[in-house]
Amino acid sequence: MVRFFRFLLPAAALLGSAAAQAQTPPASLTGAWTGEVATLELSFYLSDPEGGPRKALLDITDQNVAGLVVDFRAPGDSVYLRLNKPITARFAGRRTPDGQHLTGEWQQGLRAFPLTLTRAGGGAATGPKRPQQPLPPFPYQSADVTFRNEQAGITLAGTYTVPADMGPFPAVVLLTGSGPEDRNETYRGHQPFAVLADYLTRNGVAVLRFDDRGVGQSGGTLKGSTSADYTTDAQAALAWLRAQHGIRKNQVGLIGHSQGGTAAIGAAGQPGGPDFLVLLAAPGLPGDELIVQQSLALARLQTTDPAQLASTEKMQRAMTQIIQKNPDDMQAKGQLLLYYAAISPQLAAQVKPQLPMLTSPDYRHLLADRPALTLAKVQCPVLALGGSKDVQVPTTRNLAATAAGLKAANNHDVTVRELPGLNHLFQTAKTGAPDEYATIEETFSPTALQVIGEWITKHTVR
Repeated sequence: MVRFFRFLLPAAALLGSAAAQAQTPPASLTGAWTGEVATLELSFYLSDPEGGPRKALLDITDQNVAGLVVDFRAPGDSVYLRLNKPITARFAGRRTPDGQHLTGEWQQGLRAFPLTLTRAGGGAATGPKRPQQPLPPFPYQSADVTFRNEQAGITLAGTYTVPADMGPFPAVVLLTGSGPEDRNETYRGHQPFAVLADYLTRNGVAVLRFDDRGVGQSGGTLKGSTSADYTTDAQAALAWLRAQHGIRKNQVGLIGHSQGGTAAIGAAGQPGGPDFLVLLAAPGLPGDELIVQQSLALARLQTTDPAQLASTEKMQRAMTQIIQKNPDDMQAKGQLLLYYAAISPQLAAQVKPQLPMLTSPDYRHLLADRPALTLAKVQCPVLALGGSKDVQVPTTRNLAATAAGLKAANNHDVTVRELPGLNHLFQTAKTGAPDEYATIEETFSPTALQVIGEWITKHTVR
């Protein structure tokens, strides 16, 4: 995912919106509504019976939180949702004319975030348009497959697409970002890996994409796993792909998105690694520094106040240092609560539900990641791309760090490009804010697809 960092930062104040009175009774809001705040996905379940009391529940899947009771009011075309436990937060918004979205702001602590809630399950007629979504019949072969990661003792499942022409073909494995992702990297109604696989296969490249551990049809579990474990999944996928009939054994690469890029780099520095590497918004900075820069990029979407930005940076650096200096999870949690309580009890209450994630093996591994060390082992050709509006893996500094790491390896076949106007998902974006992802019709920039396809073609000419 894409969803690299899910910690809600404290900062500015809510911008209120006036409640407008509708002339006719608005339609019922009953149903599921989803939205995203700073890469954290929120799912509200609203009960809005005619003449009856309104009720609402909130799930925060990324934090394994479900069934939080929410106060729900909807005067006129306005909607107010308020959460009192375990944190204090509220949403104030308005219905869009089509009744499919609630646009407004989410206030948590002292910070306000723009938030759009979208009605779930509306079907093609009312759901978001996804014009790039591949639809059958396909001009290539497609099959559901499984392969084994013997080192981990698990079976992984995915989709294998092969061009219809006579082979042999070059081939790639697609590696998803952080968090539980399926083979299409499905996120907020988009399936970027389905679009990427379709594009590459139509252009002569065989593609294997697969469900993460414990997701979809894949065995195992993501609990307790890190990008080092995902690296072994990537190695197993490479071995399976090279063993397939009609594949050029010396032209099999890895394409890693976000934290999937970390796994790809890890595999590239080991025996049996890829013959080429494509990094999409992959971390190049040290993990703890990346978290700070991501926090600042998200904060700059809300404020230009130097004092608030300095406060954000100070708190993020303190948070990472506390976690790294306290390898015992209980001690780390206690120190984090003490630190934030000294700032404000409200902030400590906001942080408390996030403590399990902040002390998880995957998060600790992320903070300790030093891409410079693994990039220095990469000898194969590399294409590293980033979008200029990426706020999850801020592009300029990460690409510079990636280039420096590869230079240390004396790797002379390196292409590094910052693509103007693209966000973390490689969509053409206005601001790059995560809450924009679902509102953009484009799933994957055609420019980015072309850059990837042309680079692979150049590096796999027979």
